[in-house]
Amino acid sequence: PLERKRFYQNVSISQGEGGFEINLDHRKLKTPQAKLFTVPSEALAIAVATEWDSQKDTIKFYTMHLTTLCNTALDNPTQRNKVQLICAAVKFLETDTICYRVEEPAALAELQKNEWDPIVAWAEDRYNVAIGSSTSITGPNIPASTKDTFISHLASYNMWALQGIEYVITQLKSLILSMGLIDRHITVEKAVLLSRLEEEYQIQRWGSVEWAHDYDLCELRARAAAGTLFVHLCSESSTVKHKLLQD
Repeated sequence: PLERKRFYQNVSISQGEGGFEINLDHRKLKTPQAKLFTVPSEALAIAVATEWDSQKDTIKFYTMHLTTLCNTALDNPTQRNKVQLICAAVKFLETDTICYRVEEPAALAELQKNEWDPIVAWAEDRYNVAIGSSTSITGPNIPASTKDTFISHLASYNMWALQGIEYVITQLKSLILSMGLIDRHITVEKAVLLSRLEEEYQIQRWGSVEWAHDYDLCELRARAAAGTLFVHLCSESSTVKHKLLQD
């Protein structure tokens, strides 16, 4: 179900043998496959608990992106291993949003060049690779060495973080923008804007259904931000200092 009546009063976290658990009153949270909901870091547990605590009379599961990502990491419904997750992420390079360029209209082509070229240049310098762009329908010819470099880089992340990285890539339709966001080179707002550049251009020119555009924009920002936060909380050794919580 997308929504359910709130059935608990208090949310808390506790440390178990496998990590940190979420308690809804005296019940322990479970995954959709009925596994004990256990996360690897206290900071992630607090973030998930905050999602549950912020629900009002109705639990809106579609707003709980961190909980959903944890469920995916725990249940692994597609039964993929680390190599398969990495290959799926790197495959996005072949259809990366910011590598596909238009020739017409000239104003959009110039906008793509001005906005997308700097992030491509950053990625080429950051990872010491060649990426490029193309106006061909088949897209740019990404060198095998570039793919190998990204495979090696992604291999440095654990399985949980890789689930988050793939989630961000899926939202932005771009491996390059996702790595720029996760590397803190660009903000969530900038990454989302760059991923929607053509749509924003058309809206500026023709207008939009305002509420629908605003809703889609906020939703995409929320998902990209949640995925990025998830990656960082799964990548860092994060034990929260309780003094900070008391403050």
